[in-house]
Amino acid sequence: MKKYFPFLLKLLISIIMIQTLFFKFTGAQESIELFTKLAVKNEAFMRIITGILEFVAVVLLFTPKHLWLGAVLTIGLMSGAISAHLTKLGIEHNNDGGILFISATVTLFSAIILIFVNRKKILQ
Repeated sequence: MKKYFPFLLKLLISIIMIQTLFFKFTGAQESIELFTKLAVKNEAFMRIITGILEFVAVVLLFTPKHLWLGAVLTIGLMSGAISAHLTKLGIEHNNDGGILFISATVTLFSAIILIFVNRKKILQ
């Protein structure tokens, strides 16, 4: 199990972040509304850039030499998402029962654990 744990963490992070990309890149109404509440001027730009950064983070997580960078990028993105929920969006957004907030929190802690588990490889 110890051998597969880092892979399972990467898989969990990837599933959560990739499933939201569809909504960001297709301009789903829920995504537009969310980023409109956050963006000062250009919701579409912020939504697409966030999606691109999430995709890059997922790719980096599965690149052995850059796993740390993918995890750090994930931590930054999810910290931003959690902050947005706590300040502007609310924990429950659009009657989602807090799913987006919970997903961001699970992803954040998974990335933190992934860095901790791989700390010896990262420091080499």
